Amino acid sequence: MTTAHRPRWRDSRRPLARFVVQPVARFLQVEAAGGVLLLAATIAALVWANSPWSAGYRGTWDAVVSLGVGPFHLAESLGHWVNDGLMALFFFVVGLEIKRELVNGELANRRHAALPALAALGGMVVPATIFVALNAGTPGARGWGIPMATDIAFALGVLTLLGRRIPGSVGILLLGLAIADDIGAIVVIAVFYTEQISLGWLAAAVAGLAVVTVMRRAGVWYVPAYVLVGAVVWLCTLESGVHATIAGVALGLLTPARPGRRDVGDVSVAERLETALHPWTSYVVIPIFALANAGIPLSTTALRDATSSRLTIGVVLGLVAGKVIGITSFAWLAVRLRLARLPDELRWGHIVGMGALAGVGFTVSIFVAGLAYDDVLAQDEAKVGVLVASVVAAALGSALLLRATKRDTMTTRRD
Repeated sequence: MTTAHRPRWRDSRRPLARFVVQPVARFLQVEAAGGVLLLAATIAALVWANSPWSAGYRGTWDAVVSLGVGPFHLAESLGHWVNDGLMALFFFVVGLEIKRELVNGELANRRHAALPALAALGGMVVPATIFVALNAGTPGARGWGIPMATDIAFALGVLTLLGRRIPGSVGILLLGLAIADDIGAIVVIAVFYTEQISLGWLAAAVAGLAVVTVMRRAGVWYVPAYVLVGAVVWLCTLESGVHATIAGVALGLLTPARPGRRDVGDVSVAERLETALHPWTSYVVIPIFALANAGIPLSTTALRDATSSRLTIGVVLGLVAGKVIGITSFAWLAVRLRLARLPDELRWGHIVGMGALAGVGFTVSIFVAGLAYDDVLAQDEAKVGVLVASVVAAALGSALLLRATKRDTMTTRRD
């Protein structure tokens, strides 16, 4: 394709295309494909956990794996290595995505950021409120953070299936909302799901982050050096009592998101790392996480207990009803108060549909369930709620988005 006939957004010499549109397009593409693998891994986990080999499923992830370097020795179950180790890499990529959006993306412009940020706030506050209202005074109330999450991989996977029948702005707005949602989830995990803190280890982790900052400003570009310091920060964060995934986010946020003099081809360190690691987290880390955590017993007794559990009902209502109500109402208020503007090609029906689709919480919801409850039964009840809510939200969001687009098309034709 010649330059003259190349679509404008593909021309890397244009700043908007180079630093905003192309990275977002790549991100959406990888996330959508990763959603398919995530679904496959979830089905595999459910089949394995409910098969004659179900004991092997639990035994595999409960198996203790020991790692030692010099005087340091860590012994954790394989499931914990996945949740504390591999997921730190996932959250590192999340940190890179947040940094990119804050510097070059939708969240860089205050007026553009207002709509997804305020919609995400509503999509966190209302679901949590619904959950607490149903579980107040019970041990299950600790899981109020579960229905706050949005799984961008699954949600974008659904949008991909809908194809060109849905305006492209829906995906961009959903991405901005999910990034803002990730920020909220990270704060919730760091502040509310950390029980005991070792100040010495935490100080060591902060010192490690300071070393990364000094290295960056001194112009150190040797990647293995950052990997070594990053590993130390992860270990110190793990030992401090703060969940180790927070170390990944912090390191991602410290990564330069603007090209420097030594960056080749005007590609920043953050973009190079995100391009290299994002496929690994989407195609390997998240499917392994789903395989390790989505294996829920679905016996008749377990399902009956879940349907009568306020915990499960709170998760389902929070994700299905709370998300659409919170996102739509806060978006409406933002536009009404002139804090934000609705994209030209979108109508309120699209916002309602997007709000419903954001109820696909899955990955982070299951992750928070593991942090909120030590009791396996409570975890399983929460996970059943997440699975049911995600299926319902995907179907409802798809139907509402198709309906909104159809009505918009019919209105345009009449005009």
